[in-house]
Amino acid sequence: MTVTALTVAVTIGAVLWLGLTNKVPESLGHFPVVTTSHSTTYPLGTPDRAHPSRMAPPGPDALTGYRRSYVNDFTGTKPPPGWYLFAGVPSGDPSGQFAERHVVFANGILQLNTWKDPKYANKWVTGGICQCGLHQTYGAYFVRSRITGPGPNEVQLLWPTSNNWPPEIDFNETGNSIRSSSWTVHWGITNHLAQQSLFINMLTWHTWGVIWSPTSIIFTVDGRRWGAFQVTANIPKEPMSLHFEQLASCANTRYCPSAPASMQIDWVAEYTRVGQP
Repeated sequence: MTVTALTVAVTIGAVLWLGLTNKVPESLGHFPVVTTSHSTTYPLGTPDRAHPSRMAPPGPDALTGYRRSYVNDFTGTKPPPGWYLFAGVPSGDPSGQFAERHVVFANGILQLNTWKDPKYANKWVTGGICQCGLHQTYGAYFVRSRITGPGPNEVQLLWPTSNNWPPEIDFNETGNSIRSSSWTVHWGITNHLAQQSLFINMLTWHTWGVIWSPTSIIFTVDGRRWGAFQVTANIPKEPMSLHFEQLASCANTRYCPSAPASMQIDWVAEYTRVGQP
């Protein structure tokens, strides 16, 4: 099944820079370390050298008050049941192009690939995929991933099942950077948004998480909370599904690559609150 993606992410808003401990290539300079005040730990994964990221998915009871409802470490060569590839032009970006062959399953990794594709007049073509066969209202998602270089906007998000946008919850969005990511919550018919950014080395593996409840949206990375949105009236209250996308907007040079780049995903783990319908 082919699905044409309808998302174009917006990357404006307030910025808060935090540093997390990472080994960083010399070309990136040095990342400052800032200790957060949040002592609560969140799912990171289970150390396992057999996995591409050296980390297996977290266990069924890794998140207090929740039970794991879905896990996939992408050991096959085709999209798993309930996952659908994107094809076509992204809504709102006539210069962009998704193609199914830009998403590959191999060696235990789901990989989205951006490269100049001769089938599309040698333009920059990107990959996109959604777990559109599974949705829920509220829940928690954890994704183990890395990117290989700058260029396209790499984004992991929750998108409304109705396809009526907004709302949207972006919990890991690079804006074409290898030095940072951001979260963004979109709401309201005129697209109000709140956003926070994180200074972090995107070339190394990280576990990104979003915990979505009726009263808060908590954003985590590597077992630590780094942001939260707690305006109850503006939290999405409708079914949403998990999406992974690359966006190359070369017409306005906003996210125009200069070299091929990939988003690599080792696994996803999803949780439902205990007692949640």
